[in-house]
Amino acid sequence: MTTATTTAEQTLDTLAERVDKTIAEVNKLAEAERKKALDLKEAIEAFHKAGLTRIVQTLKADPRGKELLFALIDEPEVYALFTMHGIVRPSLPTRVAQVIDRVRPYMQSHGGDVELVEVQPDTVYIRLLGACNGCSMSAVTLREGVEEALREHVPEIQKIEVVETDPVPALIRFDDIPTLPHQENGWIQGPPVDAVKDGEAYRLDSDSTSILIIRLDQKLMAYRNQCAHQALPLDGGLIDRLNGTLTCPFHGFCYDARSGECLSAPQAQLEAFPLRIQDGIIWIRPIS
Repeated sequence: MTTATTTAEQTLDTLAERVDKTIAEVNKLAEAERKKALDLKEAIEAFHKAGLTRIVQTLKADPRGKELLFALIDEPEVYALFTMHGIVRPSLPTRVAQVIDRVRPYMQSHGGDVELVEVQPDTVYIRLLGACNGCSMSAVTLREGVEEALREHVPEIQKIEVVETDPVPALIRFDDIPTLPHQENGWIQGPPVDAVKDGEAYRLDSDSTSILIIRLDQKLMAYRNQCAHQALPLDGGLIDRLNGTLTCPFHGFCYDARSGECLSAPQAQLEAFPLRIQDGIIWIRPIS
């Protein structure tokens, strides 16, 4: 880490501490004064958010500006500012994963655990582990733990499904698609499931597309093997199993490996491909 970067981070920490201390002092004021101070804070933040949003929109509309935006978002001060104002917004899968992490200690206290398998627009697929797997009380645990937390924090989710313990596709369920013959309708045969090691990336090259297959625990994902930054290959990148991230080996752009969302730049995304498992073999359908 350079001296300039270290100084910038120290400055950011100092500013954040100053904000926290000021808010703490405001909360000690009498009700009328506290409300006025918080109203002023909200008005200033709304004013700043409007201006920042317009800046981001303008930069994204120009290729040169987009490059500058990608560079700026790597700066901790800029990223913190965008996050505070909701300009960098977590994707639905990321928000669901955050809720799952909150309820995991509760599940573990009951001798079990919960794993996020897949997120669709209104449905979450999870896997119950340990004492929760096959337990007659799993439905109660699910209702009182995961379901309640998701209902409170992610109201878009209407239903929770519990899936089996074998490896499953992360992008599309096998039951949702017909069985297709070899090399028909755009599906190509990939490696056996066991060939994709946990916490590693597997590169698969077809005639026209390079594909990256990632396995995290029991979840499989398939993406076009291109970073959203400069379309450079990602197969040499670092996979962090603990945080579930994939980092580009060239310029350090970081992605949520389970959803493809870019954590380094607003609204950037890896191109995900439908994936299914048949007879222990991974099949992928690259989208042109």
